Amino acid sequence: MSPRPRSLAHDRSQSRPVARQRPGPDDLRRTFEAVPPRTSGGDEPFADSWWGRAWVAALESLSMDEGRLSRGRTYADSGKVAAITVTPGRVVAYVHGSRPRPYRAELRLRPLADADWETFLDAVAARPGHLAALLGKEMPHSLVDTAAEAGVALLPAAGDLDPGCSCPDHGWPCKHVAALCYQMARLLDTDPFVLLLLRGRGERELLEDLGRRNAAHSARERPSAPAIPSVPAHEALADRYVPPLPAPLPPLPHPGQPPSYPSLPGARDPLALDHLATEAAVRAHTLLVSGLDPLAGLSPWQDAVRLAASRPTAGLTATTRALYRELAYATGRTPTDLARAVAAWRQGGAEGLAVLETPWDPPAGPFDRARPALAAADFPRFHPWRNHLTHPGGTLQLRFGHDGRWYGYESEPGEDDWWPRAAPDTDPVGALMELSGG
Repeated sequence: MSPRPRSLAHDRSQSRPVARQRPGPDDLRRTFEAVPPRTSGGDEPFADSWWGRAWVAALESLSMDEGRLSRGRTYADSGKVAAITVTPGRVVAYVHGSRPRPYRAELRLRPLADADWETFLDAVAARPGHLAALLGKEMPHSLVDTAAEAGVALLPAAGDLDPGCSCPDHGWPCKHVAALCYQMARLLDTDPFVLLLLRGRGERELLEDLGRRNAAHSARERPSAPAIPSVPAHEALADRYVPPLPAPLPPLPHPGQPPSYPSLPGARDPLALDHLATEAAVRAHTLLVSGLDPLAGLSPWQDAVRLAASRPTAGLTATTRALYRELAYATGRTPTDLARAVAAWRQGGAEGLAVLETPWDPPAGPFDRARPALAAADFPRFHPWRNHLTHPGGTLQLRFGHDGRWYGYESEPGEDDWWPRAAPDTDPVGALMELSGG
């Protein structure tokens, strides 16, 4: 195939016509990228919509030469029609034929007069369904019929299309114009505003005009509202007595009971929902009574850990396991992550959770004095890393928190799987003794 002209874009990856809008104050020029060749063997019609088929019928009424029309269909099927430019009254495209240089094919269609546009726009505004159909890229048959009854022909009839081509073939039309016309049927299928542009007006202008007409039409049909009595400004601005607000009702002595949640297939666990609702009620009651929310500074993850830590510690019941699953799912964590974080929260609250999740570099002082203190208590030499001191056996660990306390951790031998254990202590030796059960 011969090369495309530089001014024309041809995107074979596109399966539908794509419009490129030129910048400017109006939309009276639209260029559509070339449509790829069809791979279906050309059995499908060029137009699916009734208005697209009417366009093809107008083309085929131009000529009695079925051979030229057949070659035009083949050209359109094989992707020989380059980008198509539509302006009021004219469609232009370059079509590749047997010669290296493409031919310039065009079709002309008479634009509507201003009086015809007024008739057409009034017909659209008179029925909201017409405007809705146009916005949905449909051309209602009833709209075309109404316009035709008023003497406005939107679709071309036999003899309305005026073809032209730079090729030496004097057929009426030649195969290049026929290919352009068949390809235009595809554009009309996807966007009837292409036909309206060809008839003289762009989509933006039409929608703005239809918006004004639709508003005016609705205002005429809407019953007039009763007149609102006016008040002189000096009366409206005059001081007047406003009674004080009634005293607020006293808060309830305790939060109410949450509703009963049924157990439904695929729904959240009702016991977990009950726990969350109870927690929200207690928090709201505290805020109502004191005006303070002590949990307002918590992140969603911290609040989820706090909620899970409020459950009983003696084993994971079915309700607690369900709550863990819900909270882990809501925060993007695993139930194991949540269980470890709960252990840290019970060990030291928000600071205990920070010690678990965020290593840091403590300043010289208490941390540096911890190793000699442990050695003086006959403990082996601990390995330091950031705020961690790890037993050489790899089963015990102390972590130094921002609050100046030491937090004990344990892991299985040979595993780097540390879990918070025992209560924190400001003395590393005391924390280790608590951790080791001494």
